[in-house]
Order: sequence, then structure tokens, then C-alpha cells
Amino acid sequence: MEFFSLEMTWWALSALILACFLAGFIDSIAGGGGLILLPSLILAGLPPQVALGQGKLISTFGTLAAIRNFVKNKKIIWKAIATGIPAGLVGAYVGAEIILLFEPETVTKIILGLLPVGIFLSFIPKKDHTNRPILLSKAQLYFGVPTVVFTIGFYDGFFGPGTGSFLILALHFILRFDLVSASANAKLFNFSSNAGALVAFVIAGKVLYGLAVPLVIANILGNHIGSRSAIKYGPKLVQKTLTLSMVLLMVSLVYQFL
Repeated sequence: MEFFSLEMTWWALSALILACFLAGFIDSIAGGGGLILLPSLILAGLPPQVALGQGKLISTFGTLAAIRNFVKNKKIIWKAIATGIPAGLVGAYVGAEIILLFEPETVTKIILGLLPVGIFLSFIPKKDHTNRPILLSKAQLYFGVPTVVFTIGFYDGFFGPGTGSFLILALHFILRFDLVSASANAKLFNFSSNAGALVAFVIAGKVLYGLAVPLVIANILGNHIGSRSAIKYGPKLVQKTLTLSMVLLMVSLVYQFL
């Protein structure tokens, strides 16, 4: 089977669709879906920069399903979103422009080098603040939120995997969001960073649109089911899902090295 110069068997495509569903499910709950999505795309035979661009396209559309559910259930802090989204867009675009300057072989080494960092940071323990009012000062709204989102957005454009998890950690520890609200607001910030990076990858021609269609559909379905589960089952599911994402990542990394 061929998708814009990419040959792939039906079995490989089916496995990739399943990976995209799982990535969407996990990402909508605890972030870290890219830790599954990016290695899967590379294992499927995509060049590193194309894998990054493809991942951004899939995640950008997939995240919309999770955002819809979180908005519907009133888990979004709109004042924080207003100051954070522009920062995420700019940070991710800058990060993506920088990664595009590297040769594909160098990008592969960077990705493999940064993945263990993502694994380690995602294991940081979290505390629950469910139902505690979220009160943000002006300093947090106009400096703290933009700084955090720009920094993590830059990372998202430059590399990507684990971005959702890092956003949840930052919102939880720095701004004291409860885990479900942190997950919900992280989706909008992650959407902005995905979109900012996607612009750079589209301009550079690093996206395979034919291959994207089934993968986007699978990711949207995963995001929809995952976000509804997070709302229903709360912080414990967020923590358990994050652990699961790390285990799956380790399996994919072992396969990559073998």
C-alpha cells in the first residue's frame, strides 16, 4: 500500500491505527500520547521530521474531541487559556522551525536522547486537589501561565512526546490545579502548541495527508472516550493512565533498539 511515497502493509497500517487510538485515549486523560505516537510513526518507516509533522497533524485534530468534552463539563479556566494559547502557538512554532534545521539522522538521535527525560519527569508523583477552588493571581495569569506554556510549547515544537504530561505537571504543581482540571486545560494549551508546530511542518512539506485520514479518525475516537473517562473516574484514572503510557513507551523503545 502506498501513501504519498510511503509503502505500508495492511497489518502495519492496522497496528498504527491502534497506536493512534491508544495515544489519543492516554493523551486525553494524562498527556503523554506522543510518547506512543511518535515511536509508532518512526517504527512504521516515516523519516523523523515527517513523523514529527504527522504526529502534530494527528494530535491537533484528535485533541479537539477531548476539548469538546472538557468544555461541556465546565473544566476549562478561560482566563488562563486566554493568556496561555498565544504563548503556546509562538513557542511551538519557534521550536519546530529550529528542529527543521537539523538533518534527519540528527533528529533521530535527539529524539532517542530526549525520550528517557520524558519518561523520568512523567513519573513525578502528583497530589489531588479535587474540588479546591482555582484562584489565579494577576502575576500567574499574565506571567506564570504564558511563561510555562511558551516553554513547554517550544519543547512540543522541537520534540513533542510528553508535552501533555508536562503541562499537567506544571498546572498541578505551579498553579495548583486539581488533576482533572489540569488535564482539561492542558488539552487547550497542547492544541495551541500542536497547531503552531503544525504550521511549520506543513510549510516545510513534512506531512502525509493520505496516511493522516485513518490515523486522525482513530485518534479522535481515542480522545473522545478517554476524556469522558477522565471526567467520570477522576484523578486516580489520570495517575494510572500515566503509568500505563510509560510502560507502553518502554516496550516500544526496547523494540526500537532491538
